[in-house]
Amino acid sequence: MANLRVLVKRRKAVRNIRKITKTMELIATARFKKALDRATEAEAYTRKIAELAADLSKNAGDVSHPLLVTRPVKKTLLLVITANRGLCGGYNGSVLRESLPLTRQYTAAGTPFDLEVSGKRGIAFFKFQGVPRTQEYTNFEDKPSFAEADLVASRYIDLYTSGAIDEVKVVYTKFITAARQQAVTETLLPLSSVTVEIRKHGVAQQGASTPTAEAKVNYEFIPDAAEILEELVPAALKVRLFKMFLDAAVSEQIARRVAMKAATENAGDLIKDITRVYNRTRQANITKEISELIAGSEALK
Repeated sequence: MANLRVLVKRRKAVRNIRKITKTMELIATARFKKALDRATEAEAYTRKIAELAADLSKNAGDVSHPLLVTRPVKKTLLLVITANRGLCGGYNGSVLRESLPLTRQYTAAGTPFDLEVSGKRGIAFFKFQGVPRTQEYTNFEDKPSFAEADLVASRYIDLYTSGAIDEVKVVYTKFITAARQQAVTETLLPLSSVTVEIRKHGVAQQGASTPTAEAKVNYEFIPDAAEILEELVPAALKVRLFKMFLDAAVSEQIARRVAMKAATENAGDLIKDITRVYNRTRQANITKEISELIAGSEALK
């Protein structure tokens, strides 16, 4: 039979844990709302600037931009975006399961690649796996700033234009809806593949026919097309990377909120079970004491 004192201590401990998980759930809910607002605001701008970059480059004649040029891939840069903290369900696990086969594929094929990881969980994982990292980031929390993403994107632009890398892939959790987030691998550079993908997605959403969607638009470039593309294409790349960090942030908060809500509910159920066992044990002890008193009084007669 369970000890009453042990049951009381255990119930108190579970109640304290429930307070913590409930508080973490409320904090994650507040952070999720702020992160969702930022991601929603950036979505339309990101899509439109990518479409505009694609249209201008298509109608600029012989003028092009180095970031739009696709070339044979000799070296890849892989960026994996995870969280700095745990207690967010399968958020980190899904991203790492998406990225690990890529690193193994590159290693098995002998393809040179640079691995960059954002988030302490991803850094610890790849360190355990023995995969070397060229860059590690721990400054992207639930409120990633454009200035931080700008520094990373600018370095990618320099590496790509100099020929040090031929491709940039990003593994992160894409925010689709509040009920659906998915770990995906997307190509960030060359930018032409990203703009085509975004454009097709936008046409599918609008339900436009192919001839109308592909109708050529005549642009008048003032100043020349090269100067406009020189400003627009890097901006599209930087905004695209920033949107990936925003999606990762809002997906992390959703996962943490769901995980903490489930933990709070489980703690409540456990408290009920412990209380039930406590009451039964207490009643059994009282019944036992009454029986002993009756037996003692009968023996004295």
